[in-house]
Amino acid sequence: MKLFNSILLLFALLSTALSPTLVSAEQPATIHQCQPTEEDEMGPFYRPGAPLRTKVGSGYLLSGTVRSAADCAAVPSPLIEFWQAGPNSRYSDAYRAAIITDHSGRYRFETDAPPAYVTRPPHIHIRVSATGFKTLVTQHYLQPEDSEAVVDLVLETEE
Repeated sequence: MKLFNSILLLFALLSTALSPTLVSAEQPATIHQCQPTEEDEMGPFYRPGAPLRTKVGSGYLLSGTVRSAADCAAVPSPLIEFWQAGPNSRYSDAYRAAIITDHSGRYRFETDAPPAYVTRPPHIHIRVSATGFKTLVTQHYLQPEDSEAVVDLVLETEE
């Protein structure tokens, strides 16, 4: 009987060692792919209270989803504020907008492509705020040949 139990134990150990199911079950959970969006300068031209609108021009479309860095889930209804230089390279109310995303965190913003000015490449300033998350201030840098970009904005949770 001891020999039989020893053989069963050996068989169980070998099965466990060679079992791909057990090996994969012991591996850590899949790590999500939502790294927080890199912060960037606010710049001197931010002003709160931008008008709610999804369009301040035409020719460039910026869209995406606001997500949580904790689990990649969409963040429902955050406030996104945009400001940029107009075609004359000056900041004005004409190029300020605010959007409240849909319940799936999706946004769509249409604008004129901002020009480069002084030493700055073309860019759009973005500020995202949502309950339970750190406010994100970043910038989207346009590529000269592009007329649109899809940019997910990933927020860190408040501690």
